[in-house]
Amino acid sequence: MALTTAGKVLYGATFVVLVPVALIAWAASTARVVHLPVMRSFPLGTALAVMGALLVLLGMRDLWVYGGGLPMNAHPPPRYVTRGAYRLLPHPIYTGFSLLCMGVSILAGSASGLWFVSPLVMLGCSALVVGYEHHDLRDRFGPIEGGVLPLRESSSPAIIERLRCCLVVVLPWIILCVAAELISAPDGPLIRLDLIVLASFLLAPFFISTRIQLRTFTVRALVAMPIAFALFLALPTIVPSRFFAAHAWIPQEQFEPTALNNLMTFLPSPEFICALLAAEFFAERWHSARWLFRGLAMLLALGLVLTGRRAVLCALTAGLTIIVASHIERAWFAMRSCTERLANSWHEWRSGPVRLINHGFYAGTGGFLALWVATSLAGPEHLAAILVAAFSAVVGAALWAQYVEGSPQLLRPYGFYGGLLGGTLGAIAGPLFHTSPWMVLAAFSVGGPLAQALGRLRCLVQGCCHGAPASSFVGIRYVHPRSRVCRFTPWTDSPLHPTPLYSILWNGLIGLLLIRLWTLHAALSLIIGLYFILAGIGRFAEEAWRGEPQTRIVAGLRFYQWAAIASVILGAVFSVIASNMPTPSFQFSWNTLVPTAAFGLFVSFAMGLDFPDSNRRFSRLT
Repeated sequence: MALTTAGKVLYGATFVVLVPVALIAWAASTARVVHLPVMRSFPLGTALAVMGALLVLLGMRDLWVYGGGLPMNAHPPPRYVTRGAYRLLPHPIYTGFSLLCMGVSILAGSASGLWFVSPLVMLGCSALVVGYEHHDLRDRFGPIEGGVLPLRESSSPAIIERLRCCLVVVLPWIILCVAAELISAPDGPLIRLDLIVLASFLLAPFFISTRIQLRTFTVRALVAMPIAFALFLALPTIVPSRFFAAHAWIPQEQFEPTALNNLMTFLPSPEFICALLAAEFFAERWHSARWLFRGLAMLLALGLVLTGRRAVLCALTAGLTIIVASHIERAWFAMRSCTERLANSWHEWRSGPVRLINHGFYAGTGGFLALWVATSLAGPEHLAAILVAAFSAVVGAALWAQYVEGSPQLLRPYGFYGGLLGGTLGAIAGPLFHTSPWMVLAAFSVGGPLAQALGRLRCLVQGCCHGAPASSFVGIRYVHPRSRVCRFTPWTDSPLHPTPLYSILWNGLIGLLLIRLWTLHAALSLIIGLYFILAGIGRFAEEAWRGEPQTRIVAGLRFYQWAAIASVILGAVFSVIASNMPTPSFQFSWNTLVPTAAFGLFVSFAMGLDFPDSNRRFSRLT
């Protein structure tokens, strides 16, 4: 998409002026709903801000000097740049801007800027790279050089690769270790055990002998982050609180105010994760002394527990994190294999003109569980309002897809964004049932990821929302003749990106985060805003890997990527204008099971029951 001179100026002003001003205003407006510790440090904030600004300026200069253009996605430089700051980092401008956001937040003492806005900026930049820039660069320049991961070679890594590993992997983990310590013990200095861990972890990339080992180290460290984050979110809701005490013999009333109110207390020990990562690669470097390094890591864990710095469970979950991260290829093969089997499990039952397809039960189960969760969280007195919003979501999904995707081949499709819009409009009817619309939206936001994750199982069986061609390591193969992939595309028995699986994993993380925030009685506006923002970020990235031929391209982006951007903006608005009323406590009631199960049955029939011999609108699902 070409831009005029005036368009370039406006485009540049949007990202140089309007976006920073909007982020500052966003942080100020959400300060009332982000209840996390304020971190104010002039040296640290200045260092991060200066480093970030320097990376941004160097990246812009390199694109101008070596690329022959400006940093504009709509009018990109004509030459691919691998020199200057781009030799060290593949995306120095985004990295620098993220550091700049953190630095300014620390200098201003803004908890919202540091813990809410800055992480979302990082996720947004990542989604832009994954969902657009990576594919755009590949289309314009072919296979691109560089990247975060070293090559799979036995040669020795270059110093620039070791430095890149330190910036991309080691630095984030060190920041995490320091942040965990500052939050759990804000008045205490780092002890020698922490310093030893940080020093050994920082030095590890410089002692790794081959590129493939450095690649493995990078992959394990990066994979460990979402695993640790998922455990951090899930554990407090399923494990009794006493197991989080540093010493089980301390009475619960003595440790609960500090141990249970500090979010980082529940994180699998970041120090132990770093120690295990470093120990494994020191052990590979000096194989004969491998037990020494592993023993030192175990002694560190014992020291953290005995000194009261971490609970036993924190050390055990850190070990679990490393085990899973170390066997991530096996875990991926297992997930991919299960996904492929499900994608080829189509089954139907016929009775005269009526057909029932098995994939409808996945959507119905998702609808039932999501509605039950939403009702249990909001309270059974809000059941009527939630049911109205739920039925509105189904109607909205059907009407949206008719307008966007309806065709003689697709007489009854369903669209996620239509459901999101319909449910939001349905929530407006809340006052008719003496319920706040914000309560309905917040409850739906927590149940939404569950409904979407289980709904993606239906997508796999039906063959909709399928991916574009991928490598055999990544892709799954559709071979069932009733799958949409086999009926409408030439990719039968070809490896395709398992985009429904990507969506399931992302929605799992969103769901865990929102449930955790609900149990902490966060503001309704924060939960609603985060759901719309995170759902939009995930969909923007996922959409780039999809391969559905009916999706339109609008101004260089897929139609649903524009819808995802709108979702992010709407989420930011919700986080600012919605009610800051805290969430209520969980309220289980047997009386809600029957109506929520009835809704699940309705969804099963709506998305699994059809009339295959009819050509009337809404009659056929395939």
